[in-house]
Amino acid sequence: MIKYEIEYQFHIRVLGKEGVILENSYVTKQGEAILSLLKEEEGRHFTAESIVNRLAQRNISVGKATVYRHLDKLVNRGLVRRYIVGEGECACYEYVGDSSRCSDHNHLKCSECGRLIHVECKYLDEVVKHVFDHHGFMICPEKTVFYGVCSQCMEEKNEK
Repeated sequence: MIKYEIEYQFHIRVLGKEGVILENSYVTKQGEAILSLLKEEEGRHFTAESIVNRLAQRNISVGKATVYRHLDKLVNRGLVRRYIVGEGECACYEYVGDSSRCSDHNHLKCSECGRLIHVECKYLDEVVKHVFDHHGFMICPEKTVFYGVCSQCMEEKNEK
């Protein structure tokens, strides 16, 4: 069983069995604000820049380097997943908590608006199975992204 012990304001030790320190890190107000934003918007994807902008709207000043540093920590802890969906594009991040749900489905990336969509589809599951059975290659759904245009962007194009 893991037990949390608060020593000082914003200093957290994660203790395992026998009181052994598993993790010893400082939680800053900025780090807390970043995690809070991601939790509030669970299921949405953010770039580091969009996090800086959203926090600025809340009158919280955080530099981009600080955001990247905290995102790396959250990714390493398994609370946030990093998606790199295109060469030369900024990574985007999503709060996943203790969930491993992104390993169970594929993703769609809109080339127009940049939205990343989670898709659970038995047909795509069959494609993954086919590729493994017939080609000896295991597709990693959590890293698989199909590019195209989302229905909202298609509607907007048709209206013009």
